[in-house]
Amino acid sequence: MSELKNKKILLVITGGIAAYKSLELIRLLKKKGSLVKTILSKNAHKFVTPLSVSSLSQEKVYSDLFDPTSEAEMDHISLSRWADIILIAPATANTLSKISNANADDLASTVLLAADKEFFIAPAMNVRMWENKSNKNNVSILKNMGHEFIGPDIGDMACGEYGEGKMTEPPEILKHLEAKFKELKNNNGLKALVTAGPTKEFIDPVRYITNKSSGKQGYEIANLLKRSGFNTTLISGPTQLDSIKGVNTININSAKEMFDAVIENLPVDVAIFSAAVADFKVKDISETKIKNKENYNLSLEKNIDILKHVSNHNSLRPKLVIGFSAETNDIIENSQKKINEKNCDWLIANDVSNQEIGFDSDFNEVSILYKNGEIEKISKDKKSVIANKIVKKIVSNLE
Repeated sequence: MSELKNKKILLVITGGIAAYKSLELIRLLKKKGSLVKTILSKNAHKFVTPLSVSSLSQEKVYSDLFDPTSEAEMDHISLSRWADIILIAPATANTLSKISNANADDLASTVLLAADKEFFIAPAMNVRMWENKSNKNNVSILKNMGHEFIGPDIGDMACGEYGEGKMTEPPEILKHLEAKFKELKNNNGLKALVTAGPTKEFIDPVRYITNKSSGKQGYEIANLLKRSGFNTTLISGPTQLDSIKGVNTININSAKEMFDAVIENLPVDVAIFSAAVADFKVKDISETKIKNKENYNLSLEKNIDILKHVSNHNSLRPKLVIGFSAETNDIIENSQKKINEKNCDWLIANDVSNQEIGFDSDFNEVSILYKNGEIEKISKDKKSVIANKIVKKIVSNLE
């Protein structure tokens, strides 16, 4: 049975000459047993007709943002909620610009802006348009948002030029969609646990020890695990980040609270410990605010090492345990000692001395140290891109 059987596909057709391929795409999807609803942009009408599209999809064609009949049912919201997957094929340069810049001036762009799921995007445009710096920037924005591009391919174009920009052929697009649904099915039932952010270790009711962790990297990983089909729990220290829809988020303050929450939510299949947990806590927390004195000695004691405890647990140890190593110097050397000491499967090391990456930044640059001694570097990029690469490796490992 095809992975596409009974799957709900919202196909957005925009105004490029490759729009004729969308008719074949609908035919193949229906043949696989998919339910297909379509949105035609204003310019798409110049290449395919609503009658041909509806004949193949056996559904109403949506196109007018101000259709009183349709908007009485809030189509710009309901269409995206109905779909399992949103596919934009062909996606013109103008469409990429609209959705990357939150422009909503027709039904197609309004539905995409209101969507609560990732898009599959099959671009189609002239090679010079595809290579244009502004277009490349739009593509980068959309990839950073977690949307997946299918193509474009290289070949002869309708304009007579040759290069990258051709829309991927419908059978290949179907292969990508089937692979996505297969991944979701394989991961369905798998559990993931992610820790993120800093911890607070109180000195008195108003003062505490903490660090500069923003939690962004852990949140990105949790979001992508959820979108890859994992039942995901995020245990978060204090951050300024919004909660992630579909992720079970548990908010904590101290390392002890994080440890208790982790143990309570085991067993899982994979655990990613990206939180910057304070190594020390105050031995005796004052019940009242400590008055300003010329000298004050603060007595500290070690917090429990959550990563080490879980990695060495006989019954609750996940199949895959991944730690993070935030270092300011000798990054690889210090991290190699940690992976052996803590007994985790992977250790993701990053430099937090650089203000442009790591703590409190949207960017990161990491090295993944594996238990077998291998090291793999992921160059500087958005934390969302880093998370995407890490999650793909997790999925591949568990398979």
